[in-house]
Amino acid sequence: MDAIARSVPVGIVGAGTMGAGIAQVAAAAGHEVRIHDAAEGAAAAAVEAIFQRLARLVDKGTMLADEAEDAATRLRPAGPLEDLAGCGLVIEAVAEDLEVKRALFTGLEAVCGPDAVLATNTSSLSVDAIAESLAQPGRVAGLHFFNPAPLLPLVEVVSGARTDPGVADLLVATAAAWGKTPVRAASTPGFIVNRVARPYYGEAFRLLESGRVDAATIDALLRESGGFRMGPFELADLIGHDVNLAVSRSVWEAFGRDPRFTPSVLQERLVADGRLGRKTGRGVYADDEPRPAPSTAEPVSGTVAIWTGAGGFDPSVPGWTMSGDDVELRLTDGRTAAQRTGGGPRTVVLVDVTLDRSPARVGIAAPEHAPKEHVEAAVGFLQGLGLEVTVLPDLPGLVVARTVATLAAAAADAVDSGVATAEDVDTAMRLGVNYPRGPYEWGAALGWNWVAGVLDALAATEDPGRYRVSPELRRRAREADGWRDDAEVVERDELARRAADAMWADDAASQALGMTVEQVSAGHAVVTMRVRPDMVNGHGICHGGLVFTLADSAFAVACNTHNRRTVAFGADITFLAPAHEGDLLRAVAHERHRSGRTGICDVTVYRDDVAIGEFRGRSREIPGTLVADEEEP
Repeated sequence: MDAIARSVPVGIVGAGTMGAGIAQVAAAAGHEVRIHDAAEGAAAAAVEAIFQRLARLVDKGTMLADEAEDAATRLRPAGPLEDLAGCGLVIEAVAEDLEVKRALFTGLEAVCGPDAVLATNTSSLSVDAIAESLAQPGRVAGLHFFNPAPLLPLVEVVSGARTDPGVADLLVATAAAWGKTPVRAASTPGFIVNRVARPYYGEAFRLLESGRVDAATIDALLRESGGFRMGPFELADLIGHDVNLAVSRSVWEAFGRDPRFTPSVLQERLVADGRLGRKTGRGVYADDEPRPAPSTAEPVSGTVAIWTGAGGFDPSVPGWTMSGDDVELRLTDGRTAAQRTGGGPRTVVLVDVTLDRSPARVGIAAPEHAPKEHVEAAVGFLQGLGLEVTVLPDLPGLVVARTVATLAAAAADAVDSGVATAEDVDTAMRLGVNYPRGPYEWGAALGWNWVAGVLDALAATEDPGRYRVSPELRRRAREADGWRDDAEVVERDELARRAADAMWADDAASQALGMTVEQVSAGHAVVTMRVRPDMVNGHGICHGGLVFTLADSAFAVACNTHNRRTVAFGADITFLAPAHEGDLLRAVAHERHRSGRTGICDVTVYRDDVAIGEFRGRSREIPGTLVADEEEP
């Protein structure tokens, strides 16, 4: 498909920053450009502002004087909307108000020829909703530029359900001819960039709201470890918290208040207090105050441990280990360092994920009560590699890992929902918001099983709705673990259910306590129990031994789902909160490791959505199966 010919006039409706920027792009590409704005004098002011920007480009040597003069001669303010008659393409860039846009497009349809393409620069509204009342909705599509339009290369070409495919093809070709990089997107909330980018801000604010990590440290880790050009708070201050929050709320509302997109209460408070960022001089940071320094470990000297491991130190990928005396370094998989250490003799120190194997800074976390010398040994080793080290609290997913995992999951969800191809999602995020790597590509490189594992760990400890793993992402993770297709998944899960039923039939003790197996799949189990009056002590609190028994029962079910008889050879539990009479407890078991005859399974016990206990069990297979691999005829 060819682009719109240079001889075809282009109309721009809206003379604000975005409209003027798009007009400059179209004029520089060779089109006559007519700018219309309902406010008297606004179009003429926009044309004059573009003249000044073109002159500055000449002064900087980035544009020839003749080119700037030619572009300037092609720009003119339009009077009434009827002055746009004869334009082959009209792009609106007015306020993000659905009724305003609908009325405008009704007016454009009345004055523009039947072959004119009508495009909206909306960043969040439905193309279908904007074109809903038009006689020819097929000629309407989204042409979403990013601010500043003359500089940023990305353009999202957005097709509604009734957009003519030829119109989308024409806009893709035209955007490319104007020197932009177009990506195709379906008209769904947030399109690509505003949808996939939500976790970058959401996870940062969630960490800040926890009170366990400060803003400067979060920004530094995502810049210096994750490779992002700006940290999330620096970027939100630049964008404006009112603008950023408005996009978050729009996407959240459009998805039926899906907890994955829940706006930050802290950001809402910033906006209510007028702390909008740079535009007001104060946001997360204050312009008139020194920027806080990130948390950085003091230099450690005198460490003489010899460190060994498989694959060397590479915090950009899972699968490596480094050991020195009583300390073991591992990449985070979402679980806490306390969970990874368990009752073992060594302290496991978790390392946050990085963009590549040679970052400037790396975050680490150790169990809360780890010996000081173990933490210092890890810090000293990493400092010896030339790294700045940030010692974080023992948080699930740390900082960069949880951000990258949620971004990768959002990218995968956009692809699976038919919003865009994986290639276009990655292109959009690299060019639209300067991500160092496409999030879909990043998820594939880290492994979808790693991504799902981080989300599972966050769901178990923080919010199962916000961090739920989609069925398609779960399928990717299973394929990464060697589960080849859906038919095989169904077969394995059916075998897991039959094996669990056989094991449960012989577990009279668990049944007597009123436990029920709610869910089973290979390596997973959910078991529930209602706290009865005879299960509480004199203070009305459920006996800890019964919480342990519930977790142990879920562990046993999950271990036996592979239809291999297993026995436990160790277990640890940490009690986090009490349970009371009448509470429904839910034990969620997830197999974390299985190699040869041994396995490790983590169980989280919930009261409603509150985690009250974390359990880790170790199992070993013994000869025999629970049921026949296939049903008897």
